[in-house]
Amino acid sequence: MGYTLDFQPVIAGLPDLLKGCAGTLLLAFSGMILSLAIGIGGVAVRGSSVRTARWAVIAFVELIRNTPFLVQIYFVFFALPLVGIRLPPTPTAIIALGLNGGAYAIEIIRGGVQSIHRGQIEAGLALGLPRRDIFRFVVLRPALRAVYPSLTGQFIMLTLTTSIASAIAAYELTSVAKLIENESFRSFEVYGTITLLYLLMSWGIMQAFGLVGRRYFDYPVK
Repeated sequence: MGYTLDFQPVIAGLPDLLKGCAGTLLLAFSGMILSLAIGIGGVAVRGSSVRTARWAVIAFVELIRNTPFLVQIYFVFFALPLVGIRLPPTPTAIIALGLNGGAYAIEIIRGGVQSIHRGQIEAGLALGLPRRDIFRFVVLRPALRAVYPSLTGQFIMLTLTTSIASAIAAYELTSVAKLIENESFRSFEVYGTITLLYLLMSWGIMQAFGLVGRRYFDYPVK
C-alpha cells in the first residue's frame, strides 16, 4: 500500500510550530549567553594561580565533554530539586545548555588566549595597565577575534541541541512537533517540516553571527 502525503495537520499546526521556533530561539540564545559567560569565566579561573580552582575547571570540562547531553539535562532536571531548587523545564534546559556549551567555550577561548604572544601581556604590564584591563583588552578581545568562527559553529550546534530539551518537556520546536505527530500520526510530514524550520533558523543565526563578526571582530581595512 502506497503512502499518501497529507500536510493538512502540519498546516493546521503551523502557528504552534512557529511558537515552538520562538521557544527554540529563546533556549538557544539564553544558552549561548550563559555559555559565553561560563567560557570567559572558566578561562580566567583556569589561568589563575589557585591550583584547586584550575583543577575544578578541568574536571568540569572533561565531565561535560565526555557525557551525553541527554544525561546532563536529566541530571540537572532531577538534581536541582534535591537541593531545594525547583524550576520549570525551560529554565532547567537553559541551565543545562549553558553548562554544556560553556565547557566547549572554555576550550575554544583558551585556545585563542594561548595564541596571544606573551610579549603583548608584558607590554601591557610595562605600561602599568591593571591586570583586569590587560585580560579584557590585550588578551580576551584578540582571542575572541581569533576563535570567533569556532564559537559561531559551536553555538549553531547548541541551537540544534535544544531539540533534546523536549525530553524534559521544555517548550521548543521538537516538543511541539511531537504533540502534532501524536495527534495526527503524520510523522514524515511533521518531522520533514521541522527539519526545514531548523535549517532556516540555523541559517538565520549564522547570518546574524556573520554580521556581528564583521561589525566587531573584522580587522579594519586601510
